[in-house]
Amino acid sequence: MAQKYRIYINEKVILLTESQPKKSSGFRQIDAAAFDLKILYTWILSHPGVFYYVLCDDAKVFLKAIKKSVPLIKAAGGLVKNEDDEFLFIFRNNKWDLPKGKIEKQEGTKEAAVREVEEECGIKVSKLDELVCKTYHSYLYKGEVVLKKTWWFNMRCRGQKNLVPQKEEGITDVRWFKKEDIGPIVENTFPSIMDVLVKEKLVVKAKN
Repeated sequence: MAQKYRIYINEKVILLTESQPKKSSGFRQIDAAAFDLKILYTWILSHPGVFYYVLCDDAKVFLKAIKKSVPLIKAAGGLVKNEDDEFLFIFRNNKWDLPKGKIEKQEGTKEAAVREVEEECGIKVSKLDELVCKTYHSYLYKGEVVLKKTWWFNMRCRGQKNLVPQKEEGITDVRWFKKEDIGPIVENTFPSIMDVLVKEKLVVKAKN
């Protein structure tokens, strides 16, 4: 099976793929030989297109080269489910999001994921389950183009309806949602969060 990876820049996506996208008419191709994330970052933001793709022989190797070309920031977070089959979401920067944060030195991805979820939401994780997926997004940090890699884990939580948003991190709301009630989240969240929700079959998203 052909490998695919997505790098998000705000609402835009760069698809690294070993095969032509099925809906290639909606995509704009970027030449693999000329790919430079530091240059493309500004160029993509200034163009109206949303979907871009890079056709490469080995998408995993290509992504590895991108990671070496810019500073890589590592983060971890979780999709938390409680005993009432509700899922935990936070509201930050005027968007619905999932709790996550940077991995500290000498800290593992699982340890960081649990710590960040507990700090940002004021809960206690009762069980850490399997890895859902990894996402990538690029942004400016201190004037420099960086790439953030985030590990997302399934988590469980018992009780704890009294949620406490970590306001110093810009979180203004923390809330439990039933699967059938996450429509407002889908309408106002980040593409990388959609990847997590699709992976866990909370929403359906058309495949490229």
